[in-house]
Amino acid sequence: MDARGSRSYIAPMDFASAFAPAFDAVAEIVRSIPRFELLIAAIVAMVGGWIGAVMVHRRIALGRVIRTLSTLALGAIVITVVLQLSRFDSRIDLAVPQLGLPAQVVEGGETRVPLSPDGHYWLEAQLNGVPANFLVDTGATVTAVSQEVADRAGLTARTGGIPVRITTANGSINAQISTADTLSFGNVEASGIDVVIAPNLGQTNVLGMNVLSRLAGWRVEEQTLILVPAEADLGE
Repeated sequence: MDARGSRSYIAPMDFASAFAPAFDAVAEIVRSIPRFELLIAAIVAMVGGWIGAVMVHRRIALGRVIRTLSTLALGAIVITVVLQLSRFDSRIDLAVPQLGLPAQVVEGGETRVPLSPDGHYWLEAQLNGVPANFLVDTGATVTAVSQEVADRAGLTARTGGIPVRITTANGSINAQISTADTLSFGNVEASGIDVVIAPNLGQTNVLGMNVLSRLAGWRVEEQTLILVPAEADLGE
């Protein structure tokens, strides 16, 4: 065969198909970024700071004022985020009631929880006076409730609250944080506890370490979970 008469055929590249996985990955990342008030406020403050810096560079009046206000706003946002994150650690446990961050208190008497047939420890609790069952989960950082229970208990997302990303059986989801006025089970009474509202949690509510770590201790004896509040928190 005459080599000069043969032609190789190269199929045109379908750019849409070639880059579809990358586009999907980027879209998933964008969707996973929580939309919340503090994020929007931070973006506005940063844009304001940039505008103020440009105005100062061009010697336009009020440039320094805008830049200073933007810096103060960013500082306030950072402090707010730090305060909320600190509430997940019982060793810090800051409380600022003026910002909707009350003291998280766990008190009462010893409570014993028998092992359920499914191999888990379940609590029959009252959340803001509404009955709800909670799974004791030492692997959960924060207590979480379903949307149904949150609605019945009158829980709403905290204004200016930081978003929480949690992992469920159906994958990772974004959730909003709220504050429960009261959470009681057995002889234990908790107040001001941070609670995550997870729309895709299903019917399972989880008692996490933000409550358990505020106990004096907890242990398992003969398939019974024993919860012991701190002595300083015991009712007089």
